[in-house]
Amino acid sequence: MKIVFLDADTVGASPALEQIAALGEFKCYGRSTAAEAKDRVREADIAITNKVVFDRATIDAAPQLKLICVTATGVNNVDLEYAAARGIAVKNVADYSTESVTQITFMHIFDLVCHEAYWDAFVKDGSWTRSGLFTDISRSWIELSGRQIGIIGMGKIGSRVAQVAAAFGMHVVYYSTSGTGHCTDYPALTLEVLLKTSDIVSIHAPLNERTRGLIKADQFAMMKPTAILVNVGRGGIVDEADLAEALVAGTIAGAALDVFTQEPIAADHPFMKMAHPERLRLSPHIAWTSDTARATLLTRVVANIEEYLQTKS
Repeated sequence: MKIVFLDADTVGASPALEQIAALGEFKCYGRSTAAEAKDRVREADIAITNKVVFDRATIDAAPQLKLICVTATGVNNVDLEYAAARGIAVKNVADYSTESVTQITFMHIFDLVCHEAYWDAFVKDGSWTRSGLFTDISRSWIELSGRQIGIIGMGKIGSRVAQVAAAFGMHVVYYSTSGTGHCTDYPALTLEVLLKTSDIVSIHAPLNERTRGLIKADQFAMMKPTAILVNVGRGGIVDEADLAEALVAGTIAGAALDVFTQEPIAADHPFMKMAHPERLRLSPHIAWTSDTARATLLTRVVANIEEYLQTKS
């Protein structure tokens, strides 16, 4: 059984890679371009990918391919219909990063509402020493207790964010991007009402036809000028150019993003040369990458391969 991992750099070193190697003839590549991927899957029975796209051309380049393992929850990089037509199984890994993403969500929220970077610099650059005062009240900050958090997408991660927010005394509401409103623990609102009434808007939705471009200039105009936006869902849900304009204009008070339409972002992206950069916090798509989450992810990839091999033995 020939197994190839096309973009192992995306998950880092792990003992699980040795477990995969024990299951067959294993070739591991740090990164693969589209052209390289076609060549590298030519004799593969099992292919592992995080972001490498398996479109028709790539699938057709692998006549022996029987299983595609995606080291992620989303499988939008695989042509599922064509894979099924070819009899190729596709396995992903769900619910491995809930705690990791939740923690990064609140890292960004705390940074924006508590101004941690400002206070740290205030001490380290000597400003506090020069002030002669035991404290500093030059910049106000807010308590989360009593504030409203509006969650867009109340799946496993959104639900966990809601639980943590409630523990801080926040009022939790949500908008269902699927329109089902299955969660009964918190009030479901229309998107417009959620945006108009929330102090923090936190996005935890997948990217699909219902969410692409969901938050643009018109939606920012609905929000409170004191509100902040956090997106750790998917790039493409938020119009990034409109967000940059809203932050510069003070339409909203702040924003934090971990996901982007293009990753990594371009050197001339509007976020890179913004007035008022303190209103924006960015992280390079790392919310899913805690040590525990990545270990769980790869362990489950091993389990997916083992399960497949057992069904074929």
